[in-house]
Amino acid sequence: IYSGYLSSTIKPFFGSNGNPPFPNGIPMIAVPAGQPNVAVSTTLYQSYFTSGPIPAYAPVEGTSNNDGDRHVLVYRQAGSGSKPALYEMWQGIYQNGPWTDSSNALWPDTTSNALTEQGNGTSDAAGLPVAPLLLNADEVIGSGTPSAPSGVVQHPVRFTLNHMLNYWVWPATETAGVGSCQDGTGTTMPTQNLISQAAPPSSCSVPGPAGEIYRLKASVGTPGCAGASPQAAIIITGFRNYGIILADNGDSGGLIGTPDARWNDDDLSCLRQLTLADFEPVNVSSLMVSADSGATSK
Repeated sequence: IYSGYLSSTIKPFFGSNGNPPFPNGIPMIAVPAGQPNVAVSTTLYQSYFTSGPIPAYAPVEGTSNNDGDRHVLVYRQAGSGSKPALYEMWQGIYQNGPWTDSSNALWPDTTSNALTEQGNGTSDAAGLPVAPLLLNADEVIGSGTPSAPSGVVQHPVRFTLNHMLNYWVWPATETAGVGSCQDGTGTTMPTQNLISQAAPPSSCSVPGPAGEIYRLKASVGTPGCAGASPQAAIIITGFRNYGIILADNGDSGGLIGTPDARWNDDDLSCLRQLTLADFEPVNVSSLMVSADSGATSK
C-alpha cells in the first residue's frame, strides 16, 4: 500500500443507517429461478447481458446519490433447469421502465470457479464480483443475536484506496489505476495488465495492484474496544484469517458491506482503531490454479 495511505483508518462503509444518501452499504437481493427477465440497456462500458431477472424493486446502492456507483446486485437462485447466477450492474437506474446501467457483469453459474475474461471489466474496478466480497450481517451474527453474534467471516472483504495501481493480480481481472511498473531489465511493463506475484515487477511507481489481499499483521493486537464490540471482534478475526482485498478506487481504508438494521454502528466504529499500516500484502500465487479461475490449489 502506498505510504501516503498507511495512516488511513479502516472505515466501515456499511451499517444500519437508513437515512439519505444511504442505505449505508451496497445492498443485494435474491430472486427465484423463475424471476422474469427484463430488458437492460448499457450506456457506457461492457455489457454481459441485455436482459436479466432484475425486479423493479431491486435495491440500488446510495439511491439518492445520482452521481454514485449505484450498484445493483441480484442473485438468481437455481431451479427449473437453471444454474444459480449473479447479475451485477454499475450505475443502475430504473425509471418506470427498462433498467439502464453504465456497465454490468454476469456469473452464469456461481457453483463454477470461472472468473470473467481478463481485461474485460465488470461492475467493479478490479473485475471481481462485488456480492461475495461484501461483509453481511448474516455471516457475522451466525446463530447468535446482533448483540451476541457467533458468526465467522470466511472470505477477504472488499476495500478501497484513493488510487490503485494500474495493474492487477489474481484473482482480479481488471484495474482502473495509476502508475507503472518496470521488469528486471528496466523496461516499463504495459499497463492495464495482469502481473504475477510469483515473478513480480522489479519496481513500481506506486504499490497496490487491484485484487491484492492484505492480512492483519500477527504483531498487531486486537483493539481494546473489541471487548465491548462483538460484531467488530468477529470482523477483526476475519482480517487475521482472510484479510481484505483491494477492489475499487474510493476513500482509502473504506471497508464495504451490506446495509442491515441488525448492524450496530457504534460497535462497528471499533474498526476505526485499525489503520492500513496494520495490514501486510499476502502472496497468494501458490494458491492459483489458473488466472481465469477462482479455484485454489489448497
